[in-house]
Amino acid sequence: MALSREQLAQRVAQELKDGYYVNLGIGIPTLVVNYIPEGMEVMLQSENGLLGMGPFPTEDEVDPDMINAGKQTVTAIDGASIFSSAESFAMIRGGHVDLTVLGAFEVDVNGNIASWMIPKKLIKGMGGAMDLVAGADNIIVTMTHCSKDGESKLLTECTLPLTGAGCIKKVVTDLAYIEISEGKFWLKERAPNVSVEEIIKLTAGELMVPDFVPEMQF
Repeated sequence: MALSREQLAQRVAQELKDGYYVNLGIGIPTLVVNYIPEGMEVMLQSENGLLGMGPFPTEDEVDPDMINAGKQTVTAIDGASIFSSAESFAMIRGGHVDLTVLGAFEVDVNGNIASWMIPKKLIKGMGGAMDLVAGADNIIVTMTHCSKDGESKLLTECTLPLTGAGCIKKVVTDLAYIEISEGKFWLKERAPNVSVEEIIKLTAGELMVPDFVPEMQF
């Protein structure tokens, strides 16, 4: 059975480490904040100028002036800092973010990512994604394995305009956890009750499959 958005966020949260500075992209990545392991100290950064982002607020905690890059209301933890977007991007471009979690429309076997251009839709631009993929060595993409039309998002070559080239090494989809190296996808884990055969069928790019593929643990 494919993972829910919340389960995707839970699996990504397992990649966090104590003391990390982490940027969470728009969409599924924003849910990761709700699954940080207990006792772990992680500083979440938002490119609009917040370091120390906390969980989503309850109805009583909502502050319309406290938002993330996706314009969702958020909270701030003790020790948080609010600053200009210019300073925020200096932090990102300077390589001071330990982990970036992004959504995507397509990822290919060479680690290219397409995450901003929506076909036949007028958009304002890619936002901070280009800076995030250029400034971070450790990037996790989380997305559905296929589009709404059932087409694979894990390709031999991206068809949409790129956000970044050769920068993606890890992908968590609703079907699998996959790593990228040597121009191939490498299947590391599968979602509970999802077969290896199904993942192979729905992966367009070359997929290397070991003899045993463990199920994700939550």
